[in-house]
Parts: sequence; structure tokens; C-alpha cells
Amino acid sequence: MSQAIQSQSVGPRASGQIVLSVDAMGGDRGPAAVVAGLAICAPRMADTHFLLHGDEGQLGQLVAGQPALSGRVTIRHAARVVTMEDKPAQVMRHGQGTSMWSAIDAVKAGEAGAAVSCGNTGALMAVAMIRLRRLDGINRPAIACLWPSRNAHGFNLMLDAGADIKADAEDLLQYAMMGASYARNGMGIERPRVGLLNVGTEEHKGSAELKQAADLIAEAAGRGDYAFVGYVEGTDLPSDRVDVIVTDGFTGNVALKTAEGTARLIGDFLRQSFRATLFSKLTAVFAGGALNRLRERMDPRRANGGVFLGLNGIVVKSHGSSDATGVAAALEMAWKLARSGFRERLAARVASGLTSGQSAAGSPEEAGTTE
Repeated sequence: MSQAIQSQSVGPRASGQIVLSVDAMGGDRGPAAVVAGLAICAPRMADTHFLLHGDEGQLGQLVAGQPALSGRVTIRHAARVVTMEDKPAQVMRHGQGTSMWSAIDAVKAGEAGAAVSCGNTGALMAVAMIRLRRLDGINRPAIACLWPSRNAHGFNLMLDAGADIKADAEDLLQYAMMGASYARNGMGIERPRVGLLNVGTEEHKGSAELKQAADLIAEAAGRGDYAFVGYVEGTDLPSDRVDVIVTDGFTGNVALKTAEGTARLIGDFLRQSFRATLFSKLTAVFAGGALNRLRERMDPRRANGGVFLGLNGIVVKSHGSSDATGVAAALEMAWKLARSGFRERLAARVASGLTSGQSAAGSPEEAGTTE
């Protein structure tokens, strides 16, 4: 690599500067989309330095072509890439030396406040689990995703979006605690409203396990500093009735993929309708401003990025097909969480909630506390 490229690729990091660790190689669009995403968000994140993991030759040239990244990026060479076809178990055993593994290890070593990857979701969760480990007291980590909504802040939060297809009542309680903490620190909602996804809002509906989870979540609302609104159903996902939707990973992932497919279908239908006749084309011209606002509000790239909650570190999963705009959105999400000290706040909230819950269930000795 030439000296000119090196000087633009590696820059000093000031004390207190936010550092984001980025897997540049895992996405469907390759490192060009990742570097372009960095260039989009870098001017809005002046206090941030980027550790970019991947092929040094490719990345050096791409970074050198982005003046906005001059002195803002350190490239960590990684010769191997985790593909979308790789099995998580294989990556757990043989993933060292990949850009994904390197990106997570930077968080583990304390060099970066958060990691971002567009790569294989299952492999990323597996690597994050074995390298960062779970927070004390967390049974199952969850993926939290943003859902466009009628709320003033524009989004609701749903978890789990597919980290684990199973979740018992205690797991759902932990999701509620983690989701409320994320909404407070990542979305600025002082007292989040939490709902439990069910087949209806009536108290008698749902499984015995859901009813048990509802009781646990309601009882923990005070120590979790959230308001429990009870059961919510599918139509409430984009509503202004709730801020955090709690569900198991199987249901959450099906709901998320269904919504994404429906959004694409509606977009295709609108384009077909406005191109059907000369009159509809003229209508599209006159309605251009309104259509652009609608497109921007429904753009899935604005909500790109699922946060892995329940780990000893912040990991944000960007969609594998993300373009530069989507990558920038995922990076900004990671940046906000790293700046807020979210991992430490989440760990404290979970520990406080578990301790209070155990104390309520029995004596201090039974709960394992000295209070």
C-alpha cells in the first residue's frame, strides 16, 4: 500500500473519542457499500474513529477515495470472510482470521465501543456470544429491531427479531427489561410503554406461558422504569399505543419478514399504478412531493440495524443487502448507543431488576444478596 493511502487510512485517536469497529467484508454489496456508508455518516459523527476490518488492499483504495474519511479510519487486515452460506457452528470453530471475528474482538479488547456488521446473522450472533459472553443474569440474548410507527419518534422497538426461536416467561421478562433500557438510552423515551405480543388484547387469550410472562412483566414495571400496557396484537406493531413490543424470536422474525415483504409489495404496486397510463404518470408528477415524503418515511433503510441485546458489548447487525444509506443508519445506531454508555446502563438495569425480583421472591439469603 502506498504511503499516501496509509496516511489516509490510519489516524490518531484522541482521548475519549468514540471508536466503532466495522466488518467491511460480510455484506452482499461488498466493502464499497460499507466505506460509502462510513463517508455518509462520518461528518455527522465528528467525535468518532473507525476500525475497518477486511482486505487491506481493497479497503485502502476505497478509503483513499473518500476525503471525508481522511485520518478517521484504521484498517485491520483480515484475510478471510464469513459468507452467508457459512454455518454458525463452523464459524465458531474456524472463524478466527475473518473480518467478522476481528471486528468483534476489537470490542472484547476494549478498543471499540461497538461493532457493526452486514454479515451472516447466525454467525455474527455465534461469534458475539463466544467472544463477548452474555451479561450476568441473561438467559438468551435478543435482537432488537426498529419498526416504523405512528409515534412521534417515528419508530417502535420489537424484540426478539430472531436471535432464538424459544423464549419462556422469564426470557420474555428479560426482553422487556432490555427493550425498555434500549428505548430509554437509544431512542430518548423517558418511560417506555411495553406491550406483550399476543393473538388478541383480551386477558383470557394466549398460552399459559404468555399469561405468566404478562404477570412477571407487570410486576417488574416499577423496578424496570417502564409502563406495561398489557397484551398487544399484530395491528399494534406500527401503532402509537406502545413503544416496545416483546415476543419470542420465531414470532418476531416472521412478523419482521412479513412486514418487509409487504412494504416491498406496496412499493411495487404503487410504481406499477403510476406507470400504467399517461394520466397516472401525470398524476405522479403532481404528487411527487407527497410520494417522496411517503417513500422517505417508509424507507426500510432508515430502520436498518438490529441490536444484539444481552451481551457484554454492543453489536449492531445491518441487513446483508444494505447499500451505503442503510450502512450509515446502522453505524449511527451503534454510535448513539456507544456514546450513551448503553452497555453499562443495560448491565446495571438488568442486575437491579434481577436482584429486586429475587428479593421479592424470597429472603435475602435465598436471593443471594446481603441486603
